[in-house]
Amino acid sequence: QVQLVESGGGLVQAGGSLRLSCAASGSFFSINTMGWFRRAPGKQRELVASVTLGSSTNYADSVKGRFTISRDNAKNTVYLQMNSLKPEDTAVYYCNVEALFRSYVQNYWGRGTQVTVSS
Repeated sequence: QVQLVESGGGLVQAGGSLRLSCAASGSFFSINTMGWFRRAPGKQRELVASVTLGSSTNYADSVKGRFTISRDNAKNTVYLQMNSLKPEDTAVYYCNVEALFRSYVQNYWGRGTQVTVSS
């Protein structure tokens, strides 16, 4: 019902930047909260940043001041601009969206995109 296409991951040196994108498509009424999570090797998945339909944002303390989340509601796309990347940012990054249908709300996950930061 909802397809998520992620892009923008890759390998970058410490201090560099990457921009992740996640486009949602399907037969939903609207997309509410959109966010990015990540799972580093040997660790649990954690919230990186989220943005509501009204553009309120929330960030993990570890990325505040370095990462910026934004969304384009016309394109149902969420972006994560990552600056001043650190080796500890290395992880698989997953897009997550909350889709509103006529009578219910459901969460969807992307397949993930690898971000590797070399020291």
